[in-house]
Amino acid sequence: MMTTPPTTRRLAVLGAGSWGTTFARVLADSGSEVALWARREEVAREIREQHSNRAYLPDLRLPESVQGTSELSAALEGADGAVIAIPAQSLRATLAAGPALPAIPVLSLTKGIERGTDARISEVIAEAGGAAPERIGVLSGPNLSAEIAERRPCASVVAAPSQELADTLAAWCQAPYMRAYTSTDVVGVEVAGAVKNVIAIAVGAAVGLGHGHNTTASLITRGLAEITRLGVALGGRPETFAGLAGMGDLVATCASPLSRNHRLGLALGRGLDVQAAAAEVGQTAEGVATARAVADLAARLGVDMPITRAVVAVVDHGEGIDEVTTALLSRSVRPE
Repeated sequence: MMTTPPTTRRLAVLGAGSWGTTFARVLADSGSEVALWARREEVAREIREQHSNRAYLPDLRLPESVQGTSELSAALEGADGAVIAIPAQSLRATLAAGPALPAIPVLSLTKGIERGTDARISEVIAEAGGAAPERIGVLSGPNLSAEIAERRPCASVVAAPSQELADTLAAWCQAPYMRAYTSTDVVGVEVAGAVKNVIAIAVGAAVGLGHGHNTTASLITRGLAEITRLGVALGGRPETFAGLAGMGDLVATCASPLSRNHRLGLALGRGLDVQAAAAEVGQTAEGVATARAVADLAARLGVDMPITRAVVAVVDHGEGIDEVTTALLSRSVRPE
């Protein structure tokens, strides 16, 4: 008796930066065919013809099951699911300019809070992309793209409104070197993934100023407290912030020189202004744009986030990073 071979899953990845390109290979290594959308046609052509994206990952070789396109409609046509890897602050405009997302599962890799609306990324995808909220999941965790590009072992959390959708999305990213855990705490996972970038800027700045491990450990620990307070106020579950999406991602982002937000903080600590620091990093450090949105959201909810406010004072108002660090350390005595 003949059996019908299983149909290969086809996934669209929207965003061909370092994380989107790396994750496209994760999906391919997990057995999917991938249409990788790039904003610029020259990038899409290089992905199609040379199986590389040298602007972001010069040493990464993409399998032939990853094909590039600069047409959103072409990427989405016939897709069984979509993965969003577009920077947070340009996501709404990009989705609004393209076709509505089809009625397929959507997995967001984007980390941030939208400035001006204080919206979480899943909310932006629903509003601008026309996706039903019950079809949108998010991925977060200690996922430095440069290490995953080298196929080094890692773990992530995939959160979705239902366990069924979380299981479906986690099945997309089961490469031999990636372990996906599931959650139904979408709010908690999104908040953790967004705010850790802000804390990483503060930690990087402390290192750039010459402070030691005591200072960075203090900032990371108190940063986690800030993240947890905001996440719980928005409806997230406290235990989420002690796991991979919370503490795990925070430690990786704050401690690694591979982290763009950490590197930007380092440059600030060495005395560069925000523009010069961003130019030195060379790629989007989401924490810069996210900081003000997080601070606005916290103020509206009455959540105390002093490290976040300090980062806003530097990146938005031009205050000196050394003055801000002194102010943080001289806060009045209070229970932990």
